[in-house]
Amino acid sequence: MSTIKKGEEFLTKSLKFKNTSERIEASREVKSLILGINEIYKESKDQKLMDLMKDLTVVKQKIEKRLKGRPLTS
Repeated sequence: MSTIKKGEEFLTKSLKFKNTSERIEASREVKSLILGINEIYKESKDQKLMDLMKDLTVVKQKIEKRLKGRPLTS
């Protein structure tokens, strides 16, 4: 399956990760998808690819925000 199809599929599937290991795996998967799509984008300069990378980046940021947790208050 192509990287673009995997990226679109990742956006459509449920983004509920039960535990930390699932979040880490998802974060790594999204990162590899973004980098793969970026290589294709460098050659074609297609705006759809840029939009897909932006959407995946938003998802990645949400996952990483959840991984870091809330700061402790004193």
